[in-house]
Amino acid sequence: MKPSPFSSDCTSLVKLFLQYKLTLALAESCTCGLVAAQLAPAEGISDVLLGSVVTYHVQAKQQLLGVSAETLALYSAESQQTTNEMVMGLHRQLPQADVCVAVTGLCGPGPSATPDKPVGTVFVSIFVDKHIHEFRTLFKGDANSMRQQAADFIYQRLTDLLTRLQPVKPEPA
Repeated sequence: MKPSPFSSDCTSLVKLFLQYKLTLALAESCTCGLVAAQLAPAEGISDVLLGSVVTYHVQAKQQLLGVSAETLALYSAESQQTTNEMVMGLHRQLPQADVCVAVTGLCGPGPSATPDKPVGTVFVSIFVDKHIHEFRTLFKGDANSMRQQAADFIYQRLTDLLTRLQPVKPEPA
């Protein structure tokens, strides 16, 4: 696996948010706040990051983000459906966020793991420009390695999505 350009420095991503004058909110489950923590040292992050919530347990997903008990029972806490509800719940709580990201997945063994959804499966939902972009991927390694891979995956998907947007025109002097 090639090293990620983001593991130690998210400055380029934060500069993209600043260039487009966008704000960010995060809802993290399996990454346990790693995405927000790695963004924190980047210059300009205080103008970008509105907040982050770690909703590791299903009760937190339900109470803080409004994920329905039916979704959790039917699809599990580690599913695209849950991640979509997490991202929309985050957007309801912070409607001024231009970009909302939610992540959940299996970075270790548990009852949600199945042959179709093995350990290492991670779901990401990114809400931007009134649209949810859904991602499902599979990582290998130990739990810490998978969390880092998930964070890097999110940084790369954000970079890809933001570079597709029309740049904000500078205001006339």
